[in-house]
Amino acid sequence: MKKQLLVAASAITLALFTLPALSQNLAIVNGKAVPKTRADALTQQLVRSGRPITPDIEAQIKEEVIAREIFMQEAAKRGLDATEDYRGQVELARQTILIRELFADFQKTNPVTDADIKAEYDKFVAANGGKEYRARHILVEKEEQAKAILASLKKGGKFEDIAKKQSKDPGSGANGGDLDWASPGNFVKEFSDAMIGLKKGQVTDAPVKSQFGFHIIRLDDVREAQLPKLDDVKPQISQQLQQAKMGTFQQELRAKARIE
Repeated sequence: MKKQLLVAASAITLALFTLPALSQNLAIVNGKAVPKTRADALTQQLVRSGRPITPDIEAQIKEEVIAREIFMQEAAKRGLDATEDYRGQVELARQTILIRELFADFQKTNPVTDADIKAEYDKFVAANGGKEYRARHILVEKEEQAKAILASLKKGGKFEDIAKKQSKDPGSGANGGDLDWASPGNFVKEFSDAMIGLKKGQVTDAPVKSQFGFHIIRLDDVREAQLPKLDDVKPQISQQLQQAKMGTFQQELRAKARIE
């Protein structure tokens, strides 16, 4: 009886030590323990991508981890983990993961604040506020061509038709010379100076020369600049600022590095 009690006690003790170990493993494949942390890592990747973790997904993750272990064991059996190609790929993967973690840590410790976004938006408003102009133009290479077109317009020629036939600006020519709404800062100085000096419906009385050629400009309308609201562009501004911060961080690391 005493011997039976000792055997039973030993079995209980072994079970107590085995249970924590089993809880840390997902499965045992060909006698080798597969740690649960592998499934946790895959789960975390899905969470980062925004996918919900349902019981079905958990089951799929478990099967994926087990399948990977089976395949890895077979690859190791064939000696594939000892090849130079394998080692090189592992090193590249290690570098990629470590650099990704570095950048993620930088973003976490250097977030873009609402104040940063508001300041950038205010700069945008200051640079793009004021008036917007809707104009058309006909662009040609030679001044003689431009003067001939002006003469044709004075005789009743239709601006849009002439632009489609003769303008060498591929973007606006097909649309009858229409440049859509834009601020003067979007154009070269010679063009914008001539444009803002016109009244609605007026055409420049002489060709306007720029680095692109000779322009004949007609002003169709003027309005106050239609700028997006802060909330509408907040995500884009945040992304741009974060990219700028990251670029500066990378440049600073490069500048401090001693390269021989």
